[in-house]
Amino acid sequence: MKQYLLSAVAAAFLCAAAPAMAQNVAIVNGKPVPKSRVDTLASQLTKAGRPVTPEMQTQLKEEVVAREVFMQEAQKRGLDGTEDFKSQLELARQTLLIRELFADYQKTNPVTDAEIKGEYDKFVAANGGKEYHARHILVEKEDEAKAIIASLKKGGKFDEIAKKQSKDPGSGANGGDLDWANAASYVPEFSTALVKLNKGQTTDVPVKSQFGWHVIRLDDVRQAQLPKLEEVKPQIAQQLQQQKLAKFQEDLRGKAKVE
Repeated sequence: MKQYLLSAVAAAFLCAAAPAMAQNVAIVNGKPVPKSRVDTLASQLTKAGRPVTPEMQTQLKEEVVAREVFMQEAQKRGLDGTEDFKSQLELARQTLLIRELFADYQKTNPVTDAEIKGEYDKFVAANGGKEYHARHILVEKEDEAKAIIASLKKGGKFDEIAKKQSKDPGSGANGGDLDWANAASYVPEFSTALVKLNKGQTTDVPVKSQFGWHVIRLDDVRQAQLPKLEEVKPQIAQQLQQQKLAKFQEDLRGKAKVE
């Protein structure tokens, strides 16, 4: 009878302990390592864009077990009681709490489709219209530019002259090619002269800007080739989200009483 009672008690203990064991991934030196640590690591990896596969679960378990081993040794040596550790722990606490604050703000203040559409419309308004494919030769003196124009009128090759004489390091090596661009992307003097040219025409007189003297040729004109809203929606959403978060931070700092 006594043996039966002992067996019954043992069985009851094992049944009670089973659910508790299921909540742990291991027992290290008598201390349980909760499964929640594995779940937390998995969640962090997922947020960072690294999906956790079933194969990775074993690695995560080994990771949390190793951490528990190392943490116990550090505690045994009293390292968790040093002022340096306490300072670092406080900084880590602040970082985590601030991260949660920002994540909560972004969750409760999402970027709307209307906001994205509004930002896209502003982009189209600023960059729409015509695009110009131009070339230029940049020199320091007006006389140099006049001589180049005279040479071009006599049959000189624009791209060859640009490679030899242009002071613009970006386009000179490419024969003065500036690729496609909105006229507003250039300095006003350049832009004003450019839009007056017909396709294939070169400026009759040098154009002066803050950079020097330009000889400009317009190769082609087209309507601006802008991406569709759906193509740039993720980038716009991210940009607006960053702007919202920056304003939230700025508002908090502005309201704070700092003495």
